[in-house]
Amino acid sequence: MPKKSAGVLLYRYEAGNLLVLLVHPGGPFWMNRDLGAWSIPKGEYDADEEPEAAARREFLEETGIAITGPLEFLGEERQKGGKLVTAYAHESEFDVASLRSNVFETEWPPRSGRMQVFPEVDRAGWFTLEEARSKISVSQRPFIDRLEASRNANRSAGSAS
Repeated sequence: MPKKSAGVLLYRYEAGNLLVLLVHPGGPFWMNRDLGAWSIPKGEYDADEEPEAAARREFLEETGIAITGPLEFLGEERQKGGKLVTAYAHESEFDVASLRSNVFETEWPPRSGRMQVFPEVDRAGWFTLEEARSKISVSQRPFIDRLEASRNANRSAGSAS
């Protein structure tokens, strides 16, 4: 059974442009990586937890902010390692300076016997869709595409009224 993960792609509009919030993984492995390293705030969940509940929990754990209100289902994508990621979208503001992530402990440097604590997420940023597509892990790009299609469809429907 593949591992499962769920998360939220937060979005907002600024001067008419659709922006999405991505997070950069913390820890020494990701320290000097940028393009293709960013992600939606997400994390693993067990069979006894619903994906939407897990997405809300993980967003809180990785950003320090609780999401209230409805989430829009963006589908599922399989990552290179086999993990199945379920994503949701939610429109909201978020001040990236207020980022508060949970932490993890790992031996660093390797085989040193020294344990160090690192934030699970070391930074967050708002990106245009074009920027986000270059920053986000390739396996998560379809979530951006689906969000864009959904927002365009909603705008078209709104202007048709």
